[in-house]
Amino acid sequence: MRGIRPLNALPKRCYAAARRSEALTEPLTGHKPSLAAPLPPQNVQVSKLPNGLVIASLENYSPLSSVGLFVKGGSRYEAAGNLGVSHVLRLAANLTNKGSSALKLCRSVEALGGSLSVTSSRETMVYSADCLRDHLDTLLEYVVNVAAAPEFRPWEVNDLLPRLKIDKALAQQCPQIGIIEKLHEAAYKNALSNSLYCPDHMLGRISSEQLQSFVEDNFTSGRMALVGLGVKHSVLRQVGEGLLSVRSGAGAPAAKALYRGGEVRVRNNDDLAHALIASEGGVSGSAEANAFSVLQRILGAGPHVKRGANITSKLSQGIAKATTQPFDASAFNASYSDSGLFGIYTIAQAHSAGEVIKAAVAQVRGVAEGNVSEADITRAKNQVKIEYLMSIESSEGLLEEIGAQALTTAAYQVPETVLQAVDSVTKNDVVKAAKKFVDSKKTMAASGHLINTPFVDEL
Repeated sequence: MRGIRPLNALPKRCYAAARRSEALTEPLTGHKPSLAAPLPPQNVQVSKLPNGLVIASLENYSPLSSVGLFVKGGSRYEAAGNLGVSHVLRLAANLTNKGSSALKLCRSVEALGGSLSVTSSRETMVYSADCLRDHLDTLLEYVVNVAAAPEFRPWEVNDLLPRLKIDKALAQQCPQIGIIEKLHEAAYKNALSNSLYCPDHMLGRISSEQLQSFVEDNFTSGRMALVGLGVKHSVLRQVGEGLLSVRSGAGAPAAKALYRGGEVRVRNNDDLAHALIASEGGVSGSAEANAFSVLQRILGAGPHVKRGANITSKLSQGIAKATTQPFDASAFNASYSDSGLFGIYTIAQAHSAGEVIKAAVAQVRGVAEGNVSEADITRAKNQVKIEYLMSIESSEGLLEEIGAQALTTAAYQVPETVLQAVDSVTKNDVVKAAKKFVDSKKTMAASGHLINTPFVDEL
């Protein structure tokens, strides 16, 4: 019956009320305290094998082991003749490889109670897996075969076309994804200008030979990092020296990203105008990148309270004084191994887009002129540090952080070192970062009804 609450939904205080008159300190009869000494905490171990493979591990004594194979094989490594190959490669992870068929791979991972997934970015391809510690050796073999020993049978590759189209359709339904893709396309001449998604003219044209050639050029031990949580370092070293030894080498040289600036405008029937204005930012891991991270929080990186108005954001404060129309504004920051992008992203009604964009740019100019308090900088630093610490609380976030550092620097910075680097950012560093945005050549990507959206040279 709809009007009767099920018993398992009764409030917990009903159970507590039944014990108000009873003592809650009675001894636990028959319970014997454990005499085993607590296991000592372990630090992250990082080593580099003679074949160039970086091994990083953290023994946390968890019954669940997590491993990730990080590869410098993202879309930035594509050439003009194979654009979209990294997108196809990501979807091809569950296809037949030299160790198992697609069916065997699926059933074997399920039988272990594990999971296997693949994610990609502009710079990296990550093959990650989770399973019980007792089955780690078997699952590691599957991970290595998926990443380093694919077969790319032509009929299986052809069957990926519908999934490619669905991926692109879902991405196109999100204006934010489209704006960021267009921004990179306009900002760079090469490398980072490549999209995360297969372009329309390459759909169905990525061959098995192109996939195999891309793997041979980029999936080598000198461009990989094998990372594990809840696993002994010696186990990962054995995998690196054995299964991954066949992929030794430095791989093809990577082209340096060349920032150029530009503008892309996509007009459609949307009532809103999305605009993202950016300039070149800081390189990942640098002191300048830390300054841009603090500047991003000063300007506003989204509300910190559910359905909040983000009242501490300088962008929100400044734009609210310039217009009474609804809007959304936040700072954008992306760092890569040899470049970066920093800017402001606004969403507004078509007729008020110009006011919103110009007011947002004015706020950055204000910071560049020194109109920022020490209280604002302290608050922004706290936000950066808290977001970093919360990101590594989960196994997925910690694995990603260790893998990113190991792949880039063949080392790992403990959280205390990262926090000290954030604390070392000064007001002068933040002002200098804002000046770089104001004075540098800008890139703009806009979409929607752009009747009142200014061009980049008008800002």
